[in-house]
Amino acid sequence: MSITTTATAPASSIRPPLRPLVEAKGVTMRFGGVTAVNAVDFVLGEVELRCLIGPNGAGKSTFFKMLTGQLTPSEGSIRFRDTDITGAEPHRIARLGVGIKTQVPNVFNGLSVRENVFVAAGRRKSIARTRSIVDETLTRLQLTAIAERNVGQLAHGQRQWVEIATVLAQEPELILLDEPTEGIQPSIVSAIETVIEELKGRITVLLVEQYLEFAVRLADSFVVLSRGNVVERG
Repeated sequence: MSITTTATAPASSIRPPLRPLVEAKGVTMRFGGVTAVNAVDFVLGEVELRCLIGPNGAGKSTFFKMLTGQLTPSEGSIRFRDTDITGAEPHRIARLGVGIKTQVPNVFNGLSVRENVFVAAGRRKSIARTRSIVDETLTRLQLTAIAERNVGQLAHGQRQWVEIATVLAQEPELILLDEPTEGIQPSIVSAIETVIEELKGRITVLLVEQYLEFAVRLADSFVVLSRGNVVERG
């Protein structure tokens, strides 16, 4: 009698299931008679770096805006840990520990780079700790040379970079990035990639991106949207 055995991976190489940090169930968004996102189920685990990809008009940014409170779903629910955030205002979602980088830079144009980062870092922290975070963030993102410049005077790519600095300065446990590489020069794309790479394994990141090569180099897993539907996961 022969015995057939099935090889199994060593216990040390088996990755434990990720605890859900964000969970969307049946999320749908309609604009009049147009369904932009159709009954999407989505789970994002702790310390996971996932990328949401798809062609123009796939529903990526619409889904992102529902996660971040910029849009309220027509149907479905969204939870962050044990909190229902469906339709919650963006600032309330941010207070839960969510850093949000929008597609169009959302910064204070009338303030300097340093002041923008200070405002972001100062939530529920002492002045001394806030100043320390500001200095660390400006140094880490190589923004010290333009720290005193007014953000409204900066180029688009620099303003994108400043907004990423404000997101990191909040010390969030979840970062949501909506097409951070759009319309910026290759040197800043490379810098953004380095920063996101440093976050892997420490902070949960959802990256919405059209630049596929950039996404493939970074993400642990992907969700592909097309015409508002999930067509692939993996």
